[in-house]
Amino acid sequence: MLKSLDFLNQDILIAVQLPLNRNHIKERIEQVHSPRLSYGVRMMLAAGLTFSAMNVLVKAIPHIPAVEVVFFRSLVSLVLTLTILLRKRIPLLGSNRKVLFLRGVFGTAALTLFFYTLQVMPLASAMVIHYLSPIFTALLAALFLKEQIRLPQYLFFLISFAGIILIKGFDSRVEWLDMLAGVGAALLSGAAYNCIRWLKFGEDSHVIIFYFPLIAMPTTLMLTLFVTGWVAPEPTELLILIAIGVLTQFAQFFLTRAYQSEEAGTVAAVTNVGIIYALLLGWLFFGELFGLGAFGGMVLVVAGVLLNVFYREHKKRAAR
Repeated sequence: MLKSLDFLNQDILIAVQLPLNRNHIKERIEQVHSPRLSYGVRMMLAAGLTFSAMNVLVKAIPHIPAVEVVFFRSLVSLVLTLTILLRKRIPLLGSNRKVLFLRGVFGTAALTLFFYTLQVMPLASAMVIHYLSPIFTALLAALFLKEQIRLPQYLFFLISFAGIILIKGFDSRVEWLDMLAGVGAALLSGAAYNCIRWLKFGEDSHVIIFYFPLIAMPTTLMLTLFVTGWVAPEPTELLILIAIGVLTQFAQFFLTRAYQSEEAGTVAAVTNVGIIYALLLGWLFFGELFGLGAFGGMVLVVAGVLLNVFYREHKKRAAR
C-alpha cells in the first residue's frame, strides 16, 4: 500500500490509501534493476516520437481551425479509449473525478492553443516554446504537490524564458500574441501533467486519457459551430485528421505512463530531443530556416530545461 494525495482545495491535503497494481510493481522493479533508461524515460521518448509526427500533420492543414482539429482528435480518442475501457471492463468515470475533470479541461485548452501555434508559427519555434511545459510543471508541482525547487533552478528557468524572448526578437514570423498563446499552452500542459502526477496510483491510465475527449469533444464542437465556423475537410484532409487522432492517442498513452512512473518535471525534459526532429521536418516539409539569433534562443530554452533536470538528478543522487 502506498499513500497518494487527493486535493479538493489548494491548501487542504487528504491522505488516502491506494493499492499498487501489477503494472506499477513491474515498472518499479525495472527502474531499480535496469542499468539503462528507466521505464518512464522510455515512455516519454516514445511519446516524443509520435507527437513529432502529429505536429507535422497538424501544420499540413492550416486552413482548418485548430479547435476543429482538436474536435476530430478527441473524437478518434473517444472511440479508441471507450473501446479499451469497455473491453477491459474498467469503470469509465474513475474515482477522483474532480481532478480527472481538471485534467480534461487543462488538456483541452492546452492542445487547442498548441495546435494554433503549430499552424501560425514555424514548426520548431512552436515546439520549442511548448518545451517550457516542464518548467511550468515543476513550478506547479512545487505549489500543489509540494515538490521542492532550489534557487539555482530559478536561474535555469530564467535562461529558458530569455530564449523565448530571443526567438521572438530574431524571428519576424513569430507574433507577440502567438507567442503568448504558445506560453499559455505550455502553462496549461504543466497543469495537466500535474493532474496526471496527482492521479499516479489511483486511476487506470486509460481512464485518465478518457477524460480528455470526454471534455474536449463537446467543448470544441460548440466552439467550432458557434465561434470559428465549421470547415468541411476534403477526403485527404479527413484522413490526416484521423491520423492525428490515432497518433496522439498513442502519444497520450505513452505520456500518461511516463508521468505515472517518474517525478514531474524530470521525464518531461526528455522530449527536448524532439527539437532535432522539428528542425529537420520543418525544413523538409515546409522549407523553414532559422537565423543564428532565433536558433540561439532555441538553444537557451532547451539548455535551461536540461540544466534543471541535471541539477535535480544530481541532488537526488547526492541524497542517497
